[in-house]
This record gives sequence, structure tokens and C-alpha cells, in this order.
Amino acid sequence: MKEDFYDILGISKNATAAEIKKAYRKKAIEYHPDKNPGDAKAEEMFKKAAEAYEVLSDPDKKARYDQYGHQAFEGGGFGGGGMNMEDIFSQFGDIFGSAFGGGGFGGGFSGFGGGQRRVKGSNLRIRVKLTLEEIANGVDKKIKVKRKKVAQGTTYKTCTTCNGQGQVTRIQNTILGRMQTATTCSTCGGTGQIIDKKPVNADAQGMLLTEETVSIKIPAGVVDGMQLKVSGKGNEAPGGNGIPGDLLVAIEEQPHPTLQREGDNLHYDLYISFSEAVLGTSKEIDTVTGKVRIKIEPGTQSGKILRLRKKGVPSINSYGTGDLLVHVNVWTPKSLSKEQKDFFESMRTDDHFQPKPEKEDKSFFEKVKDMFS
Repeated sequence: MKEDFYDILGISKNATAAEIKKAYRKKAIEYHPDKNPGDAKAEEMFKKAAEAYEVLSDPDKKARYDQYGHQAFEGGGFGGGGMNMEDIFSQFGDIFGSAFGGGGFGGGFSGFGGGQRRVKGSNLRIRVKLTLEEIANGVDKKIKVKRKKVAQGTTYKTCTTCNGQGQVTRIQNTILGRMQTATTCSTCGGTGQIIDKKPVNADAQGMLLTEETVSIKIPAGVVDGMQLKVSGKGNEAPGGNGIPGDLLVAIEEQPHPTLQREGDNLHYDLYISFSEAVLGTSKEIDTVTGKVRIKIEPGTQSGKILRLRKKGVPSINSYGTGDLLVHVNVWTPKSLSKEQKDFFESMRTDDHFQPKPEKEDKSFFEKVKDMFS
């Protein structure tokens, strides 16, 4: 089981954005590769702290994590299972300030990666529409994605401005003395590589927009707005040493014609006639796994709730499967023939037609309480 992100950073769930950032900086400096050369355990802690900060520093990701835990990002193997060093150094360099040689992450990264910065390609975002049946049962989707890839025939050479480092170091004289700063190389954009040769149909960076079919395994129980990550299926990075970005998949739940979702439970409104309520009947209703037939007992009251166990949606956190709640509504006719009116008129004072609620005929508030228990 993965460690709790709050425990990794040593903070409470009520921590502010400033407290989260401060806690991450403290952990990252403590376990930075430059301070712990060759220490695999420190490197692992460094990665864990960065992964925790990536989620908790983003309000949307934090909200999903607080509600669904690690499953909000890891369902079906969608990345999130440990960041690599390139991700950390490229995303969170501003957190360190001058903690390592005045160059932010530049100094630390050169010590880890052999002196050359690996740039990550940009992420792509798509929205996938799912039916309630697909959400309840899980589904494999094949989606066509347009992503940038290095064009065939493109070659690169070492940037002469930064000598392949991806950064330019400048030393300035100030009233406080000589200060060293490192900035991203403007010639190569931080890749350490520049174009040598490229085909005529490629862009200025040697990239070509291509269409690719990506297989996405969506686990059962996802919710509207949840975001899944397919690692390495975003845009490729220009240069010969970059790593591809990720494909971020946002879930959009399509409304169902007869079923309403509430968490892992489903609701179904069943309308029956007055005579069916009196005499009893059987009805066929929709579920996420197909139609089922249920029995309506004679004398069923309007508002009665029938619970079909485990006919709802599986929990994304593997806590089981929700139920299907069938709300029985007795339909009262609005127009009657004279013969029908005469019949009901004769029954107006009949003892069998007088309301006599029993203990099992719960009130509206008791039914609502039962629904949420």
C-alpha cells in the first residue's frame, strides 16, 4: 500500500498551500541527490516527496486525493506510481531557490544526470465520454490522439551556446559580492541540442504532428471529473535526449435515461398503476448489467423503496459495490369514466380503503435515513 501523501510531507490535511510548499522544500533539500550521493533510500524519499507535492499543491488534484485517495490517479495503471528525476527537476526547480549553488535545480541536476538536462515533452489533455454501463463495468477505449513526434530524418547537434548543458551560467558583481545564476539557454530552450537536419514538413524544432491510436484501460467506478494519466503518450520532446509528456484523460459521465447515480448507489423511479399496487405485479427494470424483473407485493404503498444489493457501481477504492434503490410510485389516474367513479365512490367509506399505516410503513424521513445508512 502506498504511503499517505500527508504523512510523507509530515503535514496535516488542513495544511495551507504555503505550509505544503514549505514542508516539501524541507524534505527535498534533506534528500537531494547532491547531499546524498549514491544513497538509493534518499533518492526514493526525494521522489516520494515530489510526487506528494505534485498532488497536494494542486487544488483540484488535492480535492480528488482527499476524496478517493491514490485511486484517483492510479486506477488501471495510469502513471502516478513514482516520478522520475527528469520530471522533478523540470517541474519544481523554483522550490529550491539558491539552496544548491545559486542555480536552483541546475546545480543539483547536473550532478545527477551527467551534466545534461533532459527536457520533458508537453502533456496532452483529452476528455472521454463514458456511459453509466461503461463506468460500472470498466472499459478499454481506443482513442485517436494527435501528438507531436520527432520527424523521421531529423538530426540534432550539441548547442554551441550552452555546450549541451541546457543552461547558461552568468556571474555578476553586486554590492554583496560575485553572484552566480543559471538560466535556461535561449538558443536550445534547455534541451542542450539544436537542429542539424530536418525534413521540409517538420516544424522549426524538427517535430511533426501525427495521429496515433492510444489504448486506454479505464477501471470500474471512475467518477465525473476524475483525471487519469497515460504516461509517455503526450508530445515528444525535441532533441535527442528528451522524454515524452503524458496523456491526461478527463472522465465525463453521460446521463443515463432511467438511472440516477449517487456515489456508488443508483436510483430508479418505478411507476405502477393503482390496481397493480393493490393486486401486486412484476416489473422489468434497467440495471447497469442488463434488465432484471422484480416482484411488487400486493398492497405496496407509494414511496416504498426496494433495495437490490450490489446492483450499483463498484467503488473505485475497492470498497465493494453499491446498491440499486427502486423507488415505487403509485400513479393516480386523473380522469375516470362514470362507472369507475361510481366504483370508487362506493369504496370511499369501505374499511379496506381507509389508511392504516403499519410499523413497516416508514415515514418519508425514515426512508431518507435508511437510504444513507
